[in-house]
Amino acid sequence: MAKQKAGKGIKAKKGSTAGKVVRNHSLRWSDAERKALAHSLNTLLANYQVHYQKLRNYHWNVTGGDFFDIHENLELQYTEAQADIDMIAERVRVFHERPLSTFSEYLKASTLKEDATVPSSTDMVKNLLADYVTLVDRMYETVDLAMGLSDAGTERMVKGFIEQIEKHHWMMGAFNK
Repeated sequence: MAKQKAGKGIKAKKGSTAGKVVRNHSLRWSDAERKALAHSLNTLLANYQVHYQKLRNYHWNVTGGDFFDIHENLELQYTEAQADIDMIAERVRVFHERPLSTFSEYLKASTLKEDATVPSSTDMVKNLLADYVTLVDRMYETVDLAMGLSDAGTERMVKGFIEQIEKHHWMMGAFNK
């Protein structure tokens, strides 16, 4: 295959794709569409990273009679969040864009805020419930964009995250009654 100028694609060999130009910069989306998808994913990534760190903070610092229940649950959640974060960053790379990767970038792009305090376990749960709402809202925005651009991969991935977060919201909400 003879390589053409960057961004132009490569000419396919003879065969079923003979004569077709295969774009080497994306799978099926224009540059603007790729950038929009990557931006939406990066915003989700930033929010998820701030949430992840809050889970770690609360896990390390929870005290009181419900210590074991909350401590163990938060460990499960931050382990799950860590895997989701990795999938989001890798999905950004699918679009040949750079995932955000520094805490200064995360804090700038996130609508969630850090919690440098050590609240009571009841307030920890309330804060996490609020985070879940923000995360799910952000996830639905990403899914809507993905659906509009026929991006089944992002849509499927983020819908899986929505199911997880909705379950956490239900369980933590039930715990806090």
